Formats: sequence, C-alpha cells, structure tokens
Amino acid sequence: MTDDVAAARAAVEEKSAFSHPPVDPDTTAAYGDDPDHVIDFWTPRGGSGPAPVVVVLHGGAWRAPYDRRHVSPFAAFLAHRGFAVASFEYRRGAAGADGGDPVAGRWPDTFDDVAAAVDALPTLIREHLPAGDPRRIVLTGHSAGGHLALWAAARHVLPAGSPWRTDAPAPLRGVVALAPIADFEVADKLGVCGGATRELLGGDDYFAERRPHADPALLLPTGIATTLVQGGADIDVPPAVAESYADAAAKAGEVVGVTLLPDVGHFPLVDPAADACAVVAEEIAQLAW
Repeated sequence: MTDDVAAARAAVEEKSAFSHPPVDPDTTAAYGDDPDHVIDFWTPRGGSGPAPVVVVLHGGAWRAPYDRRHVSPFAAFLAHRGFAVASFEYRRGAAGADGGDPVAGRWPDTFDDVAAAVDALPTLIREHLPAGDPRRIVLTGHSAGGHLALWAAARHVLPAGSPWRTDAPAPLRGVVALAPIADFEVADKLGVCGGATRELLGGDDYFAERRPHADPALLLPTGIATTLVQGGADIDVPPAVAESYADAAAKAGEVVGVTLLPDVGHFPLVDPAADACAVVAEEIAQLAW
C-alpha cells in the first residue's frame, strides 16, 4: 500500500470515529479540585448484579484539544455490552502559544492526575456507580490513553522514590491497551504524534532522566494480565511500538498478549461503528469476567 493510500484510509477511519455525537454519562464525580479532575460514569445496560468496571483513558497525544468527550461513544458502547464504565479526564498540555501547536502533556500534572484518579476510583465506584464491582476493574485506553493505562498498572515497579510508586500492584483484573504509545524509545524514533513522547517528558533536556518514571517498556514485569490490541495498518502509532513493548515484556519474563488486526488503522479500535471495536470489547471481557 502506498503512503497516499494509507493516509487516505486513515483519514476516512478518523472521520468515522469522530462522527458520533458525544454521549452524556449517567453521572460525573470529581476526584480533585481542578476542572479536569472528573470521572464520567455509565451504568451497565442489561444483566443483573454488579458488573465489571472498565476504566477508559482517552488518547489525543496528551494534548488539550482532545478530551474524554471524544471517546464517550466508545464508553457508551461498552456500557451497552454490560460493563460499568468510568472515563477519566486528566490535565493535558497547554494550547500552543501564538497560534502554535498544542503541547503534549504536562509534567508532572498528567501523571499526578491519573494516579489520583486510580486511587480514588474504588470509593467513587461505591458512591456513584453501585452497579459496578470495584473488585473487577480492567483498565483500557487508546493511543496516549493506552500509555496511561499501562503506566497506571505499573506504579508498583516505578523507581524507588518516584512520587507515584505504590507498595503493591493495583487490584486489577488486567489491562487492554489499544494502539498504545507503549515504548517511548521506539515511538520517539518514529516521531509518533509529532514527537509527543519527548514533549510529555519536558523536552530534550529531560527525556532520558524522566523515561524510567514514565515509559511502560521500562516498567516490567508488572504481574498484571495485559493485552495489546493493535491495528496492523496503523500509521499514527505503528505496530512496531506495541511489538517492542511485548518484546521487552518477554525479556522480563512476562507474557503480554498482542491481538493484531490486519488492515485496521488507528481509530477503528474506539469507533462503535467498526468491527474492530467489537473485538476490543471481547478482549476486555476475557479479562473482566
């Protein structure tokens, strides 16, 4: 496939994924004081008894223009599949100065927020999502959100002294990361999302220093069941990024599942109109139930 054809198909897939109107949650709760410190909740449709909780971390290269609303149709899709759903917001990079491009992420705010949201989640589930079972939580996230899902599950293996390190693994059923930015070295070499990984860590002066605190490929093994779902035709976050993470996990003695979907790009994984989205739901169900 030529680059022009691949780009044209990617544009069609992106247009489809963003064509769905946002879906309002059943309720929203705060986990902190900032306007971005909120979690949207969807009650599971159908079924009886407490349902597994799927935590959705949205992508968008950690940049301000992309918030949780763009994955609300995906969250609602999961709720209709019988899951309780929690969709996190978190602080992203500032808008570009003088009309320039927005910055990818904030250090350390983006990581502070995800850690705080995960820590607050069990209590907020009991208060705002009674149909959800806090003992059965699966993290999922798309692209930059896939990175954050992998990172949140690996806090117990962060370097000693890291402000986000926990004493024990999070009580998760697992992680299903969708086209995740899972290996910062490979993503940086490929220029993924316009060099977003380097921006997230504060630029050239901090990239090497901060990678051990942020790069999932350096935070292994986690001991938590992990599956990566990756489009084989993804030109936004190419398969090489997920493959490198899986290789790093294997070298660390951990098996990470990789579901590679041929002829699928970046956005169908969170597009309720795409067959790939149904595959994602099944992968989540494998861990959740």
